[in-house]
Amino acid sequence: MKILLFGKGGQVGWELQRSLAPLGDVVALDHDSSDYCGNFGNPAGLLDTVRDVQPDIIVNAAAHTAVDKAESEPDLVRALNATTPGLLAQEAQRLGAWFVHYSTDYVFDGSGSRAWSENDTPAPLSVYGQTKLEGEQLIQAACQKHLVFRTSWVYAARGGNFARTMLRLAQERERLTVIDDQIGAPTGAELLADVTAHALRQVLRVPANAGLYHLAASGETSWWGYAKHVLAEAQRLQPGLQLKASEVLAVPSSAFVTAAQRPHNSRLDTRKLQTTFGVHLPSWQEGVNRMLAETL
Repeated sequence: MKILLFGKGGQVGWELQRSLAPLGDVVALDHDSSDYCGNFGNPAGLLDTVRDVQPDIIVNAAAHTAVDKAESEPDLVRALNATTPGLLAQEAQRLGAWFVHYSTDYVFDGSGSRAWSENDTPAPLSVYGQTKLEGEQLIQAACQKHLVFRTSWVYAARGGNFARTMLRLAQERERLTVIDDQIGAPTGAELLADVTAHALRQVLRVPANAGLYHLAASGETSWWGYAKHVLAEAQRLQPGLQLKASEVLAVPSSAFVTAAQRPHNSRLDTRKLQTTFGVHLPSWQEGVNRMLAETL
C-alpha cells in the first residue's frame, strides 16, 4: 500500500505522518519538498507527482487557512482550496485510488443553535468557506472513492494555537477579552489523524462507506469558555504559573473587526461518522488537557 500525503508540515499533516504509517509506505510532501512537487501553486507538478508515485491513497492536508487574508486574494485561495484538490481527485479516480480531504464548519452560515448535519444546506459567509465548499463539490464529483471530513477549531501541540496565545496574553495583560457568541468544539489534529487512519482501514474493506463526514471532538464551548478552561488547566498543571490577567471578559464578535465573517454556530453533528466507523469521539476538554500537558 502506497500513500501520498500533501501538506505534511501543517498541524494535521504532521500528525497524519504518524497515523498513516501503519497502513503502508507514506510519501509525505510539503510545498517546498525537493524529491517530488508538493506545491499547490503548481498543479501540473502535483499531477506529475501523482503519476510518478502511483499511490493507492492520496491524503490532502494542504489548504489556504488564513481566513481574513483570503478575503483579499480569492483567486489564489480558490486554486489552493478548490480547483487544485479537484484536479488531484480526478487523477485519483483515474488511478483507482482513494482521495482523503479536509473541510470546515465554515461552509455553513452559523445560524441557529442546532448541530449541523451532513445533509444541511451549506451557505458560507467568507471566501475561505466558499472555496472549501467548492473543493468538497469538485472532489465528490470527480472521485468515487473519497473521504471528506468537515471539522472545526483545529489545534495541535506543534506550532501556534489559541491556547498558547491565551497563555501568553494572560502573562502580559491584566484583562483579556474573548468572544463568547461563537460556539464550536476545539478539535485536536491528533484526533483527526487517528480517525482518518481508522476510517481508511474500514473503507478499504467496505468501499460503500465513502462519502462526506463531520469529524470534531464531542461537546461544545465558546472561545471565552475555551480560554477560561485553558487558563484553569494550565494553573492546575503548573501551580506556580504566574498569570497577570485577573479578568477574562466575554464579549460579542462585534467587539473585534475582521475582514471575514465567522459563523456563530460551528456545532457539527458527528453521529454519521460514529455510527459508520464505530468510533468514540472524546470531549474537547480531554484533547486540550493532553495538549497542555505536552506543551507546558
